[in-house]
Amino acid sequence: MLDLLTFIWEKVFLLAHLKLFSHLVAGPERQEQKRETRHCDQDRNGAPRYQRGDLLEVPRTLFIHFGIYLGENRVAHLIPDILPVLTSDKSQTQVMVTNTRLLLGVLSKNASIRVDSVEDFAYGGCILINAMDSTLQKRPLENEEVAQRAEKLVGAIPYSLMWNNCEHFVTHCRYDTAVCLQTDEFCLWLKRGLRDQRTLLVSLLLALLAVLYLGTCPLVILPSLLIPFTLWMAS
Repeated sequence: MLDLLTFIWEKVFLLAHLKLFSHLVAGPERQEQKRETRHCDQDRNGAPRYQRGDLLEVPRTLFIHFGIYLGENRVAHLIPDILPVLTSDKSQTQVMVTNTRLLLGVLSKNASIRVDSVEDFAYGGCILINAMDSTLQKRPLENEEVAQRAEKLVGAIPYSLMWNNCEHFVTHCRYDTAVCLQTDEFCLWLKRGLRDQRTLLVSLLLALLAVLYLGTCPLVILPSLLIPFTLWMAS
């Protein structure tokens, strides 16, 4: 039962944070047009100010994406990808992870911590540097230790949208604490929804319709009573 609830929760979380879904059905030309990387944190000469061990974040496809800068224009990041499940050809799997591959990787829970160029990591988004330092209000580790932690973790890894995503990876590397503020935000949103009396009224209405349409057998009555009762106790 817990596994089922976790599965449903993850899928709702995915839909609640879905952005840029049109990219999945856009042609390659349209996607390539959006791949010009913008460096939001620059020095006076307009050059990006990346140092080895910096935490980079960028809006990419479904939600905010995170990585650790390793130097020499390389970024280590945890990213879902379905392609390694389908082929072992490294010439294909090592190329940039497209939106379609990423989404299918999320749904199939397949991912890897891989090293890509800054441009492929950003996928056309605006890169911010160490913005989480002030948000978490937690002192980061030394930059070299951060980078070494990221490099040691490179490789295939189980993926969970809620419990093991790119944000967990970078916060573990930089702050020695694996957390995900996006997950926390979603949990608060879900809590507010469960406590909303309108949610309870909707569940009661659906339960009544289910009983009227499907009858009064135990397989209908029990869920019809259990769901509104759970929402009532949670409200």
